[in-house]
Amino acid sequence: MQQRAGEERSLGDLFADLSRETTTLVRQEVALAKTELTQKATRVGKDIGFLAVGGAIAYAGLLAFIAACIIALNLIVHLWWLSAAIIAVVVAAIGYLLVRKGLDNLRTSNLAPTQTIESLKQDAVWAKEQTQ
Repeated sequence: MQQRAGEERSLGDLFADLSRETTTLVRQEVALAKTELTQKATRVGKDIGFLAVGGAIAYAGLLAFIAACIIALNLIVHLWWLSAAIIAVVVAAIGYLLVRKGLDNLRTSNLAPTQTIESLKQDAVWAKEQTQ
């Protein structure tokens, strides 16, 4: 039997279309999730970089400043322990601030693919409407 332009399509045709559209939708959602997770991983990588660089700078600075203080106080005051302690506190504070910045950024990062989750919720609503 021929189908006219105004006639409704069969249930089988509708389910076949729904299946194709759902498959396409799932593929698009997977691509979106991959893209979103890649972007978030890049951001987390930068924050981990802050942690590593901050720690290395703090360590190198600590060694250099302690050595400089020891040498300077040996020439002037002969109180090696006091100068080393003061410089150690200053350098450690700077290192702490850099490490803290990296940790704070990591704590506030939301690694869940929020766009994909929201889109999947909308897709579920759409699919439910299509089957009713």
